[in-house]
Amino acid sequence: MNIAVLIMISTLFTVFKLEPYITNQGLNLESLLIFSAIIGFTGSFISLVMSRWMAKRIFRIQIIASPQSQEEIFFFHTIESLANRAGIKMPEVGIYPSKEVNAFATGATKNKALIAVSEGLFSMFSKEELSGVLAHEMSHITSGDMITMTLMQGVLNTFVIFISRALAYIVESALGKDSEGMNYFVYWTTSIIFEIIFGILAGLLLSAFSRHREFSADARGASFVGKSKMIAALKQLQMCTQRVETSRRQASFVSLKISNKPSRLKWWRTHPSLESRIERLQKLPIS
Repeated sequence: MNIAVLIMISTLFTVFKLEPYITNQGLNLESLLIFSAIIGFTGSFISLVMSRWMAKRIFRIQIIASPQSQEEIFFFHTIESLANRAGIKMPEVGIYPSKEVNAFATGATKNKALIAVSEGLFSMFSKEELSGVLAHEMSHITSGDMITMTLMQGVLNTFVIFISRALAYIVESALGKDSEGMNYFVYWTTSIIFEIIFGILAGLLLSAFSRHREFSADARGASFVGKSKMIAALKQLQMCTQRVETSRRQASFVSLKISNKPSRLKWWRTHPSLESRIERLQKLPIS
């Protein structure tokens, strides 16, 4: 989503030749840096603002406004209790139709957030285990992880745009200019290619930071509901994912979801292994 928004904005600026950093004297690096920051942070904040809206539609999340079943009542009241304790507004809560065992939190701010769980997780977890999962997701919200990730993404986007545009200008200059003084097709094509390449590399840094924040969210979740519930939740996830990963059909998705399976894509994972998360929790000096 972030790379797509970045490329769309960059393309519009190039097509309409709105590039103040390209002067008759050459490339103005200071102007390019300001330009890159504007585009970079615009792209990441658009992604953030749209995240809750997109999640609801992509995952077909059924929002729980008035809980009916005992499970829904427990889900709703657990989040309500955690929100009151943290002093934030009640997030939206919902369930999405999927046999996978997963949950996530998203939203632009602490007071405009969403916590969703899959039907698979909802049906397979006990109340104690579900408490651990919900505390983990709530900790992402209370600590402002979404904003932190957005700011980091904005910084990375800035450097991706800056380096890509600078290299594209060098390539275009080396290949020669057209009658108007600049070959914009060559410049646009090479800048997009560089943005994709460097955007993917920036994703490695973002994934590494995401793995770090998962450890922090586990610790904060343990402070909410107790270490034993967090460990119970992770052990149940461990059992569930081991069963899921025996399915070849779902193996291609493990880089973006909770997984224990060794993989060459481990550097792209947003979550650390469940074993390492459990080990970290066991060492915490809290009950």
